[in-house]
Amino acid sequence: MRILVTGGAGFIGSHLCERLLREGHAVAILDDLNDFYAPSQKRAHLDVIRQAGLVRFFEGDICDARLAEDVFAAVRPEAVVHLAARAGVRPSLADPVLYERVNVGGALVMLEAARRHGTRRFVLASSSSVYGAASAAPFREDDYNLLPISPYAATKLSAEKHAYAYAHLYGLSTVCLRFFTVYGPRQRPDLAIRKFSEAMLAGRPIPFFGDGSSARDYTFVADTVAGIVAALRFDLSAYRVPYEIFNLGNSSPIALSALVAQLELALGVKAQLKRLPDQQGDVPITYADISKARRLLGYRPATPLAEGLAVMAGWLRERESLAPAV
Repeated sequence: MRILVTGGAGFIGSHLCERLLREGHAVAILDDLNDFYAPSQKRAHLDVIRQAGLVRFFEGDICDARLAEDVFAAVRPEAVVHLAARAGVRPSLADPVLYERVNVGGALVMLEAARRHGTRRFVLASSSSVYGAASAAPFREDDYNLLPISPYAATKLSAEKHAYAYAHLYGLSTVCLRFFTVYGPRQRPDLAIRKFSEAMLAGRPIPFFGDGSSARDYTFVADTVAGIVAALRFDLSAYRVPYEIFNLGNSSPIALSALVAQLELALGVKAQLKRLPDQQGDVPITYADISKARRLLGYRPATPLAEGLAVMAGWLRERESLAPAV
């Protein structure tokens, strides 16, 4: 299958592209290598991807409709996995207009290009943050009382609604995947597990928000990638509107205090805590009901947190050993 992965040089995208190449798919990547974190890390991800097979890379902005037209004409994708977005709840508070432009406007550019070029399948990366603070845990896809409490969450929910409109109007087979706190090697440096781990290994205190009771449904990246691949294959032909939503989580939320304790075990380092108040826009818990994904996608996350953290710790220590001396 010819597959275009937007944001393919990022954390989840690089793991997905590796797997797709090893399965024999023709993969193209569209990524602007922006400076949300170091572009050099994304270029390093591209080098890893290229070890798995031949990949076409296009550097540019997903909001650029002319570029999208050129990329789709060159690739003729049968499927699009749209991962590219401005990420993170807290940064979205500082620049909500940027998040709206990229996460909603960019998704629309990709949907329109897919429509124009006859793409058969569109997989949209959404987020557990769309559930907000009003949803009852565990979060279910059929909960329609969604009240996002950050600009990031609002943009992700808006992108889902636009995707539904394209499925309804044009028959574009679309699957929206709500990711739950993905972690693993190559994780973004702003995310808690990597940020905490690097601080602990360097002997620095970690930011510890609230009383430690907030909980997240940490999901290992290989399990998330397995769910994305299953979504690419999922048969929507019997649907009146070819559109579906799935949670991709681990269904085992861990409190912040327990996460820190697990990191201490994985890293062999005692954490120093810098206690801070709760953050605006953060929800108290994310907790995926994955019964629908299990039933329809065959999705079965296989990586317990302790095992995933051990893999993450090994990756971080390898990076540490390879870092140039200063």
